[in-house]
Amino acid sequence: MRVGVLLLAARFPGQSDEEVLAAAVDAAVAAERAGFDDVWVAEHHFMSYGVCPSAVTLAAYLLGRTERVAVGTAVSVLSVQHPVALAEQAALLDQVSGGRFWLGVGRGGPWVDLEVFGTGLDRYESGFAEGLDLLMGALTRERVSAAGPAFAFREVAVVPRPRTCPHPPVVVAATSAATARLAAARGLPMLLGMHIGDEARRELVAGYQAAVEHCRRPAGGHIAAVLAYVADTRVQAQRVLRVELPRWLGPGLAGYVPVDGRPAQARDPEAYAEMLCQISPVGTAADCVEIMAATVERTGIRHLIVMAEGAGDPVRTRENIARLGAEVLPGLRERVSSRPVPGAG
Repeated sequence: MRVGVLLLAARFPGQSDEEVLAAAVDAAVAAERAGFDDVWVAEHHFMSYGVCPSAVTLAAYLLGRTERVAVGTAVSVLSVQHPVALAEQAALLDQVSGGRFWLGVGRGGPWVDLEVFGTGLDRYESGFAEGLDLLMGALTRERVSAAGPAFAFREVAVVPRPRTCPHPPVVVAATSAATARLAAARGLPMLLGMHIGDEARRELVAGYQAAVEHCRRPAGGHIAAVLAYVADTRVQAQRVLRVELPRWLGPGLAGYVPVDGRPAQARDPEAYAEMLCQISPVGTAADCVEIMAATVERTGIRHLIVMAEGAGDPVRTRENIARLGAEVLPGLRERVSSRPVPGAG
């Protein structure tokens, strides 16, 4: 069983970028102190939902500020950057961190990022598999070339080579059955978001497993992100998040601007916050243990990462991380270790 902390660098109203990013760094250090196994950094562009535009850059800094925890990207958006450049950065961080870097990649969305960075809508709609294959080729081979629709270049040496053999840990963010099948075909585990419940996670794992069996690829190692908040009572915990989450989600979700002029699909922040409170480990420490253990038992996923910034205040975030580490992690690990999990991944 592994448990990590997911940092979105979420900017709540009234906070400066400086305050948010300093708080994210402090939260990562607090996570290591609290006994978490890893820290994951999200990447967003042009929005207050998350003010970290380069997960790899912030991950590099956090690797320098920590000593034990793994640090990963959740995720680096492959549709807006060159796969070989990302592979070079991953290999570099794998080397200098002594193997503590994990690379999470995702397709992203049809957002204005594609226009700004010049990669275009085709990279999002049809180029993800090509980009993922090129990324993995650069991580696993000493030399790489390309002759595809999106990438074409002569053979070059990839320097530095990763320290970890055959490559640093790579996970693929999956929100659809098609992406689950793609990850399975490449033998890469999935990273599942906090916006879906256990039934949807179980369906994606089942689809992945079916594809793995068809492709005769190794399976396992999936990660599930969950919102988590501990308080003395469940009512208190949910009351905090029902008030605070919409303050972030309202302006944050409005930052998703489509690349092609299509109307943005608005999501009600209060309804979204309520849904997250209902499907997430939000409550007492005992509630959180029970809900997280149930996720493990229902899905077979034994690696959870908790988004702990939901209260919107740096002090409360660090307090939440400390309570999760002291009051939830021991009980969760004992609960999971005492019960076999069929189809664990």
